[in-house]
Amino acid sequence: MSYKNKELCRVRTITTFLSLSEEKETWKDAIFRASRFCASLTEELKNNGYLVQSVRIVTNPFGEYLNTESLEGAKADLDYLSRLLRTTASSGVRLRFAIGEAKTKKEIEILPDLIKEFGDLCNACVNVELDEHGILDNELIRLSSKAVLKISELTPRGEGNFNFTVNFNCKPLIPYFPASYHKKELGDCFVIGLETPDLLVKVLEDFNQGAASLDHNARFKGYYDVMSIALQHHVSNVHDIVRKAGDEYSFTFSGFDSSAAPSKNCASMVAVYEQMGVEYFGAAGTVEASSLLTRVFKSVEGVDLVGFSGLMLAVTEDTGLAKGTIDSLFDIRSLLTYSAVCGIGLDTVPIPGDTPEGKISALMRDTGTMAYRLNKPLTVRLFPVPGLSAGDITNFESDDLCNCAVLAVP
Repeated sequence: MSYKNKELCRVRTITTFLSLSEEKETWKDAIFRASRFCASLTEELKNNGYLVQSVRIVTNPFGEYLNTESLEGAKADLDYLSRLLRTTASSGVRLRFAIGEAKTKKEIEILPDLIKEFGDLCNACVNVELDEHGILDNELIRLSSKAVLKISELTPRGEGNFNFTVNFNCKPLIPYFPASYHKKELGDCFVIGLETPDLLVKVLEDFNQGAASLDHNARFKGYYDVMSIALQHHVSNVHDIVRKAGDEYSFTFSGFDSSAAPSKNCASMVAVYEQMGVEYFGAAGTVEASSLLTRVFKSVEGVDLVGFSGLMLAVTEDTGLAKGTIDSLFDIRSLLTYSAVCGIGLDTVPIPGDTPEGKISALMRDTGTMAYRLNKPLTVRLFPVPGLSAGDITNFESDDLCNCAVLAVP
């Protein structure tokens, strides 16, 4: 059966979560232990037919261990950590690092300069909560909007915002960056994330070969069944491999993020929608298909689901979504609408470089309101692109990003 083909399902990430203290002499052992564990598990998965694309290390909030009294002090500490990480890189698998959440005004204000200097070894997030009146903390949102704009000014083409996001109603142990953060009371642990768009497209193609005579309800039930079975098969396989893997290195397995996790190097989620009969992503039927896909990702049994475990629509990381912006098939309002039935929010969305801070803050408040009203994790990761207006095409050079049209902010 084609769904059992391991080449259709990659391990997008092995993400380890650990805590660092102000005692810098302890950092080396912690980083080396995480690196050795990731290398060992990468090899074990490879021996069992699963390709690992990246390994990641996430820490407790960086204000708990970096010297944040000054920008220079934080840079010096991050430089030391970067040298440790470069020393531990092995097995040819991409290593990424997240410094956790920023919690204070000072920490948020220094993030743009840290991201400018350390890039993908300085992923970070801000978690915004409700106040005692049920209103989002607008001061944190305002500071975050300022940081987004400063990152866009400091980094070429504004690409540094790939490493910064604002979280709403997001719990720890998200394996995907930059929303990922850790709390030391959870202990050292790890989470697995898979990349499954190729798998989903294949099983839908196979099903559709015999589905011409089925009515709508029968087809959608069939879509749900074949995708759920395929996803469950690989989650169970990988779980059997990894569940005790961390014992030797004192990392506890905490679960899977079952999201499809699309990238520019696999099938687009747009192809999944098309196989489900939606003319194009953004056409009538998109909300229904999005809801069904979310049910698929939530259907996994026998393991703990953590993180988003839902439908990811990352605009500039998905070739089909990127093309959709160029063809004007959807806009920011559409993405917010779809967030009601899926789970990531406004992710890697390019917007005009001169978008006012107030409009960025309003987008964050809209997204955050949905997150708490619907009790789901949503994030905002915007890319104000210097010098570009709505409809202009980006010229990103990052290997992670697809070029697409800049979306207007209403």
